[in-house]
Amino acid sequence: MTAIQEPVTPAAAFDQPYEYARAELVEPDWRRFPGWHDVTDAEWRDAQWQRVHCVRNVKQLRALMGDLLEERFYDDLLADQRELATMSMLLPPQMLNTMAPTAGTDPAKVTEAFYADPIRRYMLPVKSDRDATWPSHPHSERDSLHEAEMWVVEGLTHRYPTKVLAEMISTCPQYCGHCTRMDLVGNSTETVEKHKLSLKPVDRQDAMIAYLKKTPGVRDVVVSGGDVANVPWPQLESFLMRLMDIDTVRDIRLATKALAALPQHWLQPKVVEGLERVAVTAQRRGVNLAIHTHVNHAQSVTPLVAEAAQTALNVGVRDVRNQGVLMRGVNATPAALLDLCFALQGEANILPYYFYMCDMIPNAEHWRVSVHEAQELQHSIMGYLPGYATPRIVCDVPYVGKRWVHQLAEYDRELGISYWTKNYRTGIELEDPEALQRRYPYYDPISTLPEAGQNWWANQDG
Repeated sequence: MTAIQEPVTPAAAFDQPYEYARAELVEPDWRRFPGWHDVTDAEWRDAQWQRVHCVRNVKQLRALMGDLLEERFYDDLLADQRELATMSMLLPPQMLNTMAPTAGTDPAKVTEAFYADPIRRYMLPVKSDRDATWPSHPHSERDSLHEAEMWVVEGLTHRYPTKVLAEMISTCPQYCGHCTRMDLVGNSTETVEKHKLSLKPVDRQDAMIAYLKKTPGVRDVVVSGGDVANVPWPQLESFLMRLMDIDTVRDIRLATKALAALPQHWLQPKVVEGLERVAVTAQRRGVNLAIHTHVNHAQSVTPLVAEAAQTALNVGVRDVRNQGVLMRGVNATPAALLDLCFALQGEANILPYYFYMCDMIPNAEHWRVSVHEAQELQHSIMGYLPGYATPRIVCDVPYVGKRWVHQLAEYDRELGISYWTKNYRTGIELEDPEALQRRYPYYDPISTLPEAGQNWWANQDG
């Protein structure tokens, strides 16, 4: 006779480090803001209305918010714009509407909710956000990845052997405070005089196409900017069709934060119809066409964003993927990352792909995390998502390129200096015999170092 064993009740039950709970996507009510009190659903879905009503300055923010924000927030914002901001203000209503969505109407509570809000922290930075001691790392640079140094023609960065980055335009429908291309993208600020593209768009595109035709080793083109949502659709469609006429081009990726910040653009009939023409052509010619967007927090994933992503997939785009940026105060916790990934993958059909460590641009130290913190985050999110939807956290090392955060060769935790190697030459290193033997440094934020490390940096000259 087989004995039946009674189930054993554990002496203590332990919670999982992360508990998944499906969350339905919600479009926050924009009418909670006094300036949008009478805005209709039809107006909200209209891309032109969204662009016209972007918030570009403090005066417009005041008009929108009425008495909901206390004066101290505006003072803080103005101080940042005068002294530290590397990007000018440009916020589509769609993106601003995702900030502090449940704060209510009490000015003190709304102000505190705005200060704490993860999307506000990177889209509308204020002076008190910044690291007062080390706003910039001593090794920060305006073009921190040296992309312009690797231009083969204006706007075309040939950094990897088989891939290029085509910067079609130097503007976006929205400006992120942490933009890695702050050297070029957007309007000049009080502290940063931006560089400018000098060629006419048609001449720049002709030069890009000519280079790709004579460089058959390139098979993958990231079409970016700025943001491709700011390229007039006929011009963008023409460029994409010309790309697909080049037999050696097999992958095309459209880079647009606007899929999340201005999904209305990607839902316009003329854009949807044009995207379908491009997608059908890509399928016929065996080209993998994808959209890469940039979402950093689950609050940004709304029904309109899901609709825009699904529409792109419906017309034949192969994949919609997310490339977020890992930022302290925004998403640098396991729960925030997993909540975002489940919202993207489970609710919006957007594949979590990469989280980049925030690049070493000026005045970005308060956002950046150390390499060991990024390694711990990668460890913490493993096992919850499907393997194909588990994002890789990567460090984009200057002169090296993207590396998984565990791929470093050496790491001095006290000084916060990691060393990385590479397995290919960029175009500027073709005659450098040491390029593949050299170890390339990357630097942790000084505020994350032990006291001895912080003192060492404080005592460095220049």
